[in-house]
Amino acid sequence: MNKPIGIFDSGVGGLTVFREIRKKLPEKDIIYFGDTARVPYGSKSKNTIIQYSLQNAAFLIRQNIKILVVACNTSSAYAIDELKKHFHIPIIGVIEPGAIKALEVSRNKRIGIIGTYGTIKSRSYEKSLKALSKDCCIFSKATPLLVPLVEENWIDHKVSKMIIEEYLAELIEQKVDTLILGCTHYPVLKKVIKEVVGKDVQLVDSAESVAQKIQQFFSEESSGERIGNNTFYISDNPEKFKLSGKQILKQDLENVHKVYFSDAWIIDNFEKQI
Repeated sequence: MNKPIGIFDSGVGGLTVFREIRKKLPEKDIIYFGDTARVPYGSKSKNTIIQYSLQNAAFLIRQNIKILVVACNTSSAYAIDELKKHFHIPIIGVIEPGAIKALEVSRNKRIGIIGTYGTIKSRSYEKSLKALSKDCCIFSKATPLLVPLVEENWIDHKVSKMIIEEYLAELIEQKVDTLILGCTHYPVLKKVIKEVVGKDVQLVDSAESVAQKIQQFFSEESSGERIGNNTFYISDNPEKFKLSGKQILKQDLENVHKVYFSDAWIIDNFEKQI
């Protein structure tokens, strides 16, 4: 049975992960959930992030998925352990793959990290990097305004560049040679970020590394000739999601459904679904 891959994110940013997985596994069905009603996650408390993540996962588990991808960096930072306690299917976050990739491409191990307040406060990337290489120098910066810029589709706006310049000034001063884009929304702004940091700084997002890991998971399955189906669920504003999604995926999004809280969030006994 061709069980789908499930992906959730706080909004549209996780479509960068969806895009890379779709490239590598064109034959797989993918179900994406974007919690557009409650974005951003980065300013929420740890307990709230865990609660939202459990609810999102429970909704996708009900769709009979085979593997769950936590595309949201903040959820990956705070909720992975709780998700694995409750749901007994493979669960992949974005933190560790991003850390591994950063160390692979860095020349001098001076690595910058940008992310939401929640991700930066968790120090999850720092812990992963230090576990892999104790002698790397890490410089972190919370950049919370970048998420709403992407959600508002202000990708090429002059204001976006001004904000990015302000945020990244101190990391540039630290002479980082690698910058981890520690939020799945940020790769949407990659062109502008690259203009600001310059050609000598390697940009790392976890999407490609996560897609490689998913491809390895399915390596023993025959791909066949089928074309996988895409299904998108969001918790608010489908038209806005379609508009932003078209910018990210460079194609119209079809099969987009709004999930009402009464459908997705009634999970008082969700453990019984596992």
